[in-house]
Amino acid sequence: QVQLVESGGGSVQPGGSLRLSCAHSTTIFSTYCLAWFRQVPGKAREGIVYIDSDGTGDYADSVKGRFTVSKDNTKHTLYLQMNSLKPEDTAMYYCAAAPVCGGYDSNAYSYWGQGTQVTVSS
Repeated sequence: QVQLVESGGGSVQPGGSLRLSCAHSTTIFSTYCLAWFRQVPGKAREGIVYIDSDGTGDYADSVKGRFTVSKDNTKHTLYLQMNSLKPEDTAMYYCAAAPVCGGYDSNAYSYWGQGTQVTVSS
């Protein structure tokens, strides 16, 4: 059974940093495409970064240069380091997985975590 569990969300002031974690099963970690999405109420889920099993991937323009994705193979964990946070980064953040990379198309991802809330405000 594939399980994704996010953690690390919270409240931070503008300009601050947070690191999100997504723990997942051994099987999908090594062979699946992993991604981070975010969603605010009333809006569609937005893909912000994905990383394929070979390490290739992409960042959305909205987070490029501020967010960094990484994987720890020994801990079976996906991370999202978020720096220079802005109020518009406030959202529920989700990690997702798929056997074939679907880019920023949320419909392409079969497995989702429960989400972790990030709030950026002064």
